Amino acid sequence: MLISGSEGAFCAGADVKDLLARQEQEGAKAVSNHLREMADELHREVILGIRRLNKPVVAAVNGVAAGAGFSLALCCDLRLASSNARFLMAYANIGITADGGSTYMLPRIVGMGKAMEIYTASQPMSAEYAQELGLVSQVIPAANFERHSVEIATRLSQGPTIAYGQVKALFERSWDSTLEAQLDAETDAISQIALTNDFQEGIKAFTQKRQPWFQGN
Repeated sequence: MLISGSEGAFCAGADVKDLLARQEQEGAKAVSNHLREMADELHREVILGIRRLNKPVVAAVNGVAAGAGFSLALCCDLRLASSNARFLMAYANIGITADGGSTYMLPRIVGMGKAMEIYTASQPMSAEYAQELGLVSQVIPAANFERHSVEIATRLSQGPTIAYGQVKALFERSWDSTLEAQLDAETDAISQIALTNDFQEGIKAFTQKRQPWFQGN
């Protein structure tokens, strides 16, 4: 699954002008309720949906990823950045706490201290600096970005998608597992995957020194 943006932006986050208009017309309580509804929908319908999806999700960050857009990119499995992409946590600029799972994902990617620095600084980061921090795996020239990101997603779609999904699930559960429990989960997964056609094709292709033809079953 490939997620990207349009018109030079990946996702600019919430409409702050709308929040101000609501506050002036309906009061702070109405804004609070509105933010609760938006955050809850984002978390349950988008963030958890991506994390539970049994396939890799690629964020192709083609421009500005700010606020919830920053969080959306973090929750994806792979993150690619155009050379003109910019990352901005943004929340502190309007005196609000972070959402979209960023308080969970960001410390796990960059460490607790750097995560706090990124939140409190609330300054745009270049694609190159994001790569240094491990926020993105590749920075691709803007002129070739769309083609290259689609090629990567296509390559993943032609791979052993059942195995990809199982490993994603194993990675996800590892945060809360003991080593013993994780080893048991790996044992179960590898024994089950051996029953798939993809695995049988994979070992045949390996011994025959050819490229495997995986079909996702």
